[in-house]
Amino acid sequence: MLVNKVLIANRGEIAVRVLRACRELGIPTVAVYSEADRQSLHVRYADEAYFLGPSPARDSYLRADKILEIAHRCGADAIHPGYGFLAEREDFARGCEDAGIVFIGPKPSSIAAMGDKTTARATVAKAGIPVVPGTEGEGNLSDEELIRIAAQVGFPLLVKASAGGGGKGMREVRTPEELPHLLQAARREAEAAFGDGNVYLEKLILTARHVEFQILADKEGDVIYLGERECSLQRRHQKLLEEAPSPFIGSDETLRRTMGEVACRTAASVGYYNAGTIEFLVDKDRKFYFLEMNTRLQVEHPATEMITGIDIVKEQIRIARGRPLRYRQEDVKLSGWSLECRINAEDPYNQFTPSTGRLQLVFVPTGPGVRVDTGVYSGFEVTPYYDSLISKLIVWGETRAEAILRMRRALEEYRIIGVKTNIPFHQALLESPRFLAGLFDTRFVEERFALNGETGGEDYHPEMAAIFATLMEHQSSQRAAQIMQPARQAASRWKWSSRGEGKGR
Repeated sequence: MLVNKVLIANRGEIAVRVLRACRELGIPTVAVYSEADRQSLHVRYADEAYFLGPSPARDSYLRADKILEIAHRCGADAIHPGYGFLAEREDFARGCEDAGIVFIGPKPSSIAAMGDKTTARATVAKAGIPVVPGTEGEGNLSDEELIRIAAQVGFPLLVKASAGGGGKGMREVRTPEELPHLLQAARREAEAAFGDGNVYLEKLILTARHVEFQILADKEGDVIYLGERECSLQRRHQKLLEEAPSPFIGSDETLRRTMGEVACRTAASVGYYNAGTIEFLVDKDRKFYFLEMNTRLQVEHPATEMITGIDIVKEQIRIARGRPLRYRQEDVKLSGWSLECRINAEDPYNQFTPSTGRLQLVFVPTGPGVRVDTGVYSGFEVTPYYDSLISKLIVWGETRAEAILRMRRALEEYRIIGVKTNIPFHQALLESPRFLAGLFDTRFVEERFALNGETGGEDYHPEMAAIFATLMEHQSSQRAAQIMQPARQAASRWKWSSRGEGKGR
């Protein structure tokens, strides 16, 4: 199957990321943009660019009909959806298929089975894979039905959007009295973000870790996993910092292999191909439960790329071309440690309120083991129409300690003037004893962390955290120190030589 020109149906850093992969593969690219994105980086980088419509996403990036019309007009024979917007819309994937355009992602039936979270839970439950208790039935439920079932699920619980992800359309419910209005709020947000207001219920597991496995699958039925990512550091169910591998799984190769094999089995159960992510909740006893499958590229995919050396976007394009996987499971080796910080335009000192305005200066960090995926530049206008993500700062180190030290250095070098950012939050987080010791869960940021310090908990062991922090600082000082014996002669040999030459004249 030929892919001669790719239209990227997205914006921001992910559009730039896909454009770069296409350019390295020698494939011409097409960008689409809204009114607010006329001067965006992805528009400048693409070989061609076409106007979509007004700034709101519902009038531009969610307009599948306009995107397909542009693809026909410019001769694009493939579309990469990125993440968000139309990436997990079965009707969009099917529209591409019907139009004879290659959709760089899974087939429509897989999106239907796994992109809809309620259907996905029912599908994997039938395959014998443990799921978090919730509304297991397939199909969409009314508010009245959900309120009735909620008592059986038990409180606290989560209301979650059936389509999409990224924390959109999600609400935490502590009491039955809160449920009716939170259901409505979740539906409104899901409708605005994904064009689908359907929601479902899920039991809230306390003190859980959020661990996800990246998979790749080809059209011949081969599926592999590329290790795991730790995604427990969240605020309002929005991931903030990810790392690969997971410090919770650590050296437990048996658990890693078991979860990876379950992830592959989950994907194979719906005939899945292309890139995808299987998300699990893991309790303190290391029992894991299927959470959901994201039938698209993840925001945090660079963390996996850094420790595997595999370009996931290029693999997506190769799979879409009908080519078999280039890797077997035994070829996948995890090397070192990676961290990814999401740099957002928001004020961490004011309840993370979104910040908008013109970027007067953007100075990105560089150096060994540092990568910045971004769609902005000095002079770029941050608008209120889309999410607040400015860039993703990714680092690699031989060990977790080295990766943390490198991320500290990179955050210190990062300069963004014109809007407020959450860089101070990340800097404080990387100084947290609990983070350094790996003693955190999905509730840590909201319940036991603050910019000016953190509180304890039943699993908090200050001695362990202090020891780990000390070892990190020792490693840092050892690398920085240069022990030199003082020279017997103060002046250099060059100076002594020149002085001798002067005396002889």
